[in-house]
Amino acid sequence: MKTSAVFSALVSLLSLASAASSDSNSKSKSSSTSTFTPPQVFKNANLVHVVSVEKNYVKENINVLVENIDKAAQDEYFLPFTADQMSRLGGVEVKDRKDSSAGLFVAEVVEFDQESDIQYLRIRLPKALAPGAQQTLGISYYLLKAYKPLPASIKQEELQYLTYSFSAYLPSAYTTTKQKTEVKFPSGTIPDYTKLPGSGDIQEFPLKQGSKLTYGPFGEKPAGAIEPVTVRFEFNKPVTHVSLLERDIEVSHWGGNVAFEERYTLHHRGANLSSLFNRVKWQQATYYQPTTFALKEMKFPLRVGSEDPYYTDVIGNVSTSRFRSNKREALLEIKPRYPVFGGWKYPFTIGWNSDAKNFLRKTVSGGFVLNVPFLEGPKQPEGVEYEQVQVRVVLPEGAENVKYHTSIPTQSITEGGVEIHRTFLDTIGRTALVIKARNLVDDFRDRELVITYDYPLMAALRKPLIVFGSAVAVFVAAWAVGNLELKFDARKK
Repeated sequence: MKTSAVFSALVSLLSLASAASSDSNSKSKSSSTSTFTPPQVFKNANLVHVVSVEKNYVKENINVLVENIDKAAQDEYFLPFTADQMSRLGGVEVKDRKDSSAGLFVAEVVEFDQESDIQYLRIRLPKALAPGAQQTLGISYYLLKAYKPLPASIKQEELQYLTYSFSAYLPSAYTTTKQKTEVKFPSGTIPDYTKLPGSGDIQEFPLKQGSKLTYGPFGEKPAGAIEPVTVRFEFNKPVTHVSLLERDIEVSHWGGNVAFEERYTLHHRGANLSSLFNRVKWQQATYYQPTTFALKEMKFPLRVGSEDPYYTDVIGNVSTSRFRSNKREALLEIKPRYPVFGGWKYPFTIGWNSDAKNFLRKTVSGGFVLNVPFLEGPKQPEGVEYEQVQVRVVLPEGAENVKYHTSIPTQSITEGGVEIHRTFLDTIGRTALVIKARNLVDDFRDRELVITYDYPLMAALRKPLIVFGSAVAVFVAAWAVGNLELKFDARKK
């Protein structure tokens, strides 16, 4: 199959999908009608769309100058996505580009019609925009599972190429007066990309500058306008995808310890091998071609003071790991039992301990504040994406009035609540905070999870009192049994 034919087919498929999506409508949470269309109260006076495919997930930044063209003040701005994109969308953050003190704006998904392919992200402006007024929004988000390898199967020593399809015009719910799209790549090796007719002094789009392509500037485009394009680029690195990360954090007041354990279900979403894996070729390649698209090692930067690390998989303990700890760093380096190629899966578990004083402090009022990273995980040059993340923080038995705050984007948090976790020597069970999130990336490593809770004195004394009481009961029972007269006297009649 010729690359150009495949490339053209991809563009055609994207065009068909986009045409189908433009005929759909969606349904608002706040609306009782069956369909929803954003009111045309804004226009995009100027828009710059930056698409980064430098890592194994897509990061998009939109800098847009929004103008209110309505006669009334407006505070809701809508951004459209396809249903497929919405299922892979995460890490949405919106702010005022010219006023950092305004903080992050609320961005939430609007409920959609089940028969529509278009969904909307609703952005609430902290202050309604007056008629004729303008505001510069900075919108950033991530798209997971965004690439397709082309070719889909290669030899283990060959280079890997990925494709990504998008629109040269940013899909918008409003008319856009002027815009351009910049695409950033990990290297300047971009063998195929869609070309478009230029405008003015530019005969053809895109303009290529090193590892960047620029489509535009384009003139005025109506709401919903799209221009499908596809790029194919070299990405000779692992496409690391974690379908599920279960992160447990266990706090012990009596032991003065915080224990961490992370269970990964990891997949490589890159090109499959066209033939069976050859261990001899792999060993030879490590000497003359160290760069490979296989995942062969991971590095986990931990908090200073971490200790007692372990690394296991479904078979058992894995000895191909190294832990380096000093006053400046704590780094866990691991190597899977086998190099992980495209289409392969590798579930594994890591864990470690840390002194509680690094994360826990007592407040003046007698409560406690726990400050831990919401997400840690491996730090890789190519990046890591997480489809589902579950963080469970197990607090001491009897902890109450549990509250939490996290700097993870609220749109990515799907669930959060308190449950009971039962373990050894518990009576009523330990309080556990469980938070679930989706579509996160390693850019959110070390974002804070702050938990406040009360721990009454009687709750702290419950376990030692029960242990003491149980021990006394055992001794009393043993003494009572030892003093029982169980023999019969044959002389008595």
